[in-house]
Amino acid sequence: MASDTLTSSDYIKHHLQNLVYGKHPDGHWGFAHDPDQASAMGFWSINVDTMFWSISLGLLFLWLFRRAAKRADAGVPSGIINFAEWIVEFIDSSVRGSFSGKNNLIAPLSLTIFVWIFLMNLMDLVPVDWLPSLAGVIGSSLFGVDPHHVYFKVVPSTDPNATFGMAFAVFFLVLFYSIKIKGIGKFAGELTLQPFQAKNPVIQVVFIPINFILEFVSLISKPISLSLRLFGNMYAGEMIFILIALMYSAGLGTGIFGGFLQLGWAIFHILIITLQAFIFMTLTIVYLDMAHSEH
Repeated sequence: MASDTLTSSDYIKHHLQNLVYGKHPDGHWGFAHDPDQASAMGFWSINVDTMFWSISLGLLFLWLFRRAAKRADAGVPSGIINFAEWIVEFIDSSVRGSFSGKNNLIAPLSLTIFVWIFLMNLMDLVPVDWLPSLAGVIGSSLFGVDPHHVYFKVVPSTDPNATFGMAFAVFFLVLFYSIKIKGIGKFAGELTLQPFQAKNPVIQVVFIPINFILEFVSLISKPISLSLRLFGNMYAGEMIFILIALMYSAGLGTGIFGGFLQLGWAIFHILIITLQAFIFMTLTIVYLDMAHSEH
């Protein structure tokens, strides 16, 4: 899709709209052809592009590391084996430095989170028009759909449904291990008997609802901060790429300047996509360490 066939506002909205499949108000199921239809589909609609790229990149991660594991030997590693070993050693050192308990799930989980989120973030470096334009051509040729009504976002981490899904999965693990390691009584005590304490039992009873409100807010903020931090940073980065892409339709000089801007932002964005994957992984390790620790 070329930006000169739409207004700037329409171009931006088009790139920020997911390919949504769901139930239309008249009862039939199908793809949404505009943002209003997508909104009308409600909660049970599916962002097909987010699901497609998330699953595809997850399978790519499994294939790459399985390939590296099968080719590993006692000799000097090279290529993908060297890369996989470097990632595994990096994750191992991160877990050893942040996790004080003993749980064989933490390291594989951390590896999966880091590489999977990094690959999803890495899709932000693909020029914003390439894959949506290809999707528009396919939709037009195979299904006779107007290319401007074919939406295709390629960065899953710019979709809050994906980031909240990952964050809630981590949150459920935190709750599971908090109850499993400490028991329901001690976990409930952490939520109700701190930070305010008193030797007088009557005053302590008064403190229980206050403590619960404070600790519950602290607990529920974990998945919210995890998801919104990743989503906000990647959404902002994608928006900047879209705004730079608009410059290509404003003339030769502006297009050349936009090209330099895009190159500079892409180089800087490599740091952002790596840092966001690392932060999500590190906070996951820290939260699970807190779930394994008793006050």
